[in-house]
Amino acid sequence: MEKKAYIEAGRIVNTHGVAGEVKIEVWLDSPAFLKRFPRLFIEGRAYLLRAARVQKSFLLCKLEGVEDVNAAMVLKGRTVSVAREDAQLPPGAFFLQDILGAKVVDEQGTEVGVLVDVLERPASNIYVVQGEEEHLIPAVPAFIKRTDPEAGIITVHLIEGM
Repeated sequence: MEKKAYIEAGRIVNTHGVAGEVKIEVWLDSPAFLKRFPRLFIEGRAYLLRAARVQKSFLLCKLEGVEDVNAAMVLKGRTVSVAREDAQLPPGAFFLQDILGAKVVDEQGTEVGVLVDVLERPASNIYVVQGEEEHLIPAVPAFIKRTDPEAGIITVHLIEGM
């Protein structure tokens, strides 16, 4: 599967203070993970991350070139992306967008369908697989046996009613 050069990481939901800080709703694993990136991209333009701090589930940050609340307000509602080349993932880790569209097969190699969505829930993510019928599969080791983002294949263990 072809990987995109940029990963959507969140959305600017508001300004913070009068010095041009923005408040980002983070779509990645955590605000702390997003904080590690040296630059963020908004509509194709790179902004260096001058300062950032976590506030609950949000990231408050100061972007280079955004000097006051008026400049920050222009960015409100915009999607924030990160460059894949800036990501340092641990071995075996991947971005969810890298597996959307992956072929899902059972342990015998029979095609179950295609991963069309990932529902993020507190206990675990749930993979939405569309085939002849829709399957909701918890993204836990008991059911997800192997994920190969490079080949675009996810091997699952299905049980009755899934």
